[in-house]
Amino acid sequence: DASRRLKARAILSLDADNIGQQEVENLDTLKQFNHRLLKDRFPYQILIDGNDDRLIDVALLSRLPFDYIRTHQFQRTKDNRDWLFSRDCLEVGIRVAPKRVLPIFVNHFKSMHGGREATMRRRAEQARGVVRLLKERFGKDPGQYAWAVLGDLNDYLPSDGLRPLLAQKWAVNVVDRIANQADRWTHYYPGGGEYNQLDYILLSRSLAEANPRAVPHIERRGMPRRAERCGKWWREVDDRRRVKASDHCPVVVELRV
Repeated sequence: DASRRLKARAILSLDADNIGQQEVENLDTLKQFNHRLLKDRFPYQILIDGNDDRLIDVALLSRLPFDYIRTHQFQRTKDNRDWLFSRDCLEVGIRVAPKRVLPIFVNHFKSMHGGREATMRRRAEQARGVVRLLKERFGKDPGQYAWAVLGDLNDYLPSDGLRPLLAQKWAVNVVDRIANQADRWTHYYPGGGEYNQLDYILLSRSLAEANPRAVPHIERRGMPRRAERCGKWWREVDDRRRVKASDHCPVVVELRV
């Protein structure tokens, strides 16, 4: 319960209209979390059971209505031996104005469990899959339209696994706008004492250009205290009792759409 309250505190501290999430058990769990701990802040919630055999899924909470919802969990790998996306690439059209819809793609790429290099090829295929979906949705130059790709991409830069997506000139990793590269980390790995960015907000070129001064904020006060770079923690964080918001930091950016 203490950790769940810290998760809620981290979310509420962002004051965001849309929250992409990973490792959510099911839609009922998401609705209960929103009702009990977020005090029904987000009237719109979506989760579609995906491909993970641990039954963890990507999800989206929103204060704005959904125009459409689309799952891409049935995409196949190139050799047709497996599902392409480890969970899903959940596409949700957010109605941000009466005649304007912002497509958001929520992702959770293949983890590095089993070794970073050993799993790199799978993330690269997933990154190419997102590129293909964006081109199918928006044409040869997806950057001329407004959209966002969010999520835990489970790798840090430089990465051959993420390059197929992040190297696109029409996609902007806005976390790069944080001036000090050492301040871009979103995850702490105690096994190697490593601070890396695993969580991303990618904007289309046109949306990024329309918001040239939009710099993301990374909320770290719910991280374990062993992540010493945080510097400040909420009082309830307790490593001995394993009480924390998450081992990933939520990332938020304010945009004019």
